[in-house]
Amino acid sequence: QEAVYKRQPPAVPPVDEARRLFLSRATAGGAVLAAGGLTGYGMWSAFHPPVVNEVAVRLPGLPKALDGFTIVHMSDIHVGPVIQRRFMDELVRRANALKPDLVAITGDLVDGTVADLRHSVAALQNLQARAGTHFITGNHEYYWNASTWADALTGLGVTVLRNRHVTIGDAGGALDLVGVDDWSMRNGPKGYNLDAALQGRNPDHAAVLLAHQPSNWDVAAKAGMGLQLSGHTHGGQFFPFTVAVSAIWKHDAGLFQEGDNHLYVSRGTGFWGPPLRVAAPSEIVKVTLLA
Repeated sequence: QEAVYKRQPPAVPPVDEARRLFLSRATAGGAVLAAGGLTGYGMWSAFHPPVVNEVAVRLPGLPKALDGFTIVHMSDIHVGPVIQRRFMDELVRRANALKPDLVAITGDLVDGTVADLRHSVAALQNLQARAGTHFITGNHEYYWNASTWADALTGLGVTVLRNRHVTIGDAGGALDLVGVDDWSMRNGPKGYNLDAALQGRNPDHAAVLLAHQPSNWDVAAKAGMGLQLSGHTHGGQFFPFTVAVSAIWKHDAGLFQEGDNHLYVSRGTGFWGPPLRVAAPSEIVKVTLLA
């Protein structure tokens, strides 16, 4: 008679509760340390002076006399309770070291009243550029009375472009610098109005448009704006918003080109909200225009 043997299931080792507790605590602790390290780096990056990025753009119609003309572009500084005079003095020092022909600030300069922030913003008086410093409004200026800030900046020697343009250069060679109010206010009495900004402009001049948001670029390009300088997006500022911003904005950060037309979207020179910068460092951009 053939014996039948039944295979016994393998023995299950007893659960080591102490080891399980140690592993769970180690995993949680590692996650906390990683998060803390990332937050610490993000805060250091936010308060650290912005990096300097340099780009060269061939601008349609630029006369040879202005070949090599340089613009230092800053945006979204957000002077306020956290970013104050010391930060601004360092920005000015770094901008001056680039020896720009012109400085452009494309909105969201402030988060507060003129009375509270005048001293910090007054650092802009120390900017050194042959063609001066030029400013346009961002959406945050409207939270703090854009007209009052425009007057204050004018008093500091900053040229404020509210739906208007100025000609840079002379008969030997000139370009137009065009500035518009923020896109979010386009339906209001004082908001984005490209038509008004271009009124009376010589269409033969090369043109650079300052517009806070990277919106309406296709229309601006068709209107003869060879280069648009914008900000607003912060490049997401920190993860995971970096991913969200890249999904929302077709042109989220950096240099873009379509045909002969260019758009540069700054990641911002300061920060807004949490003092964090992760995977999207703040920047000062030096743009060199080529004929």
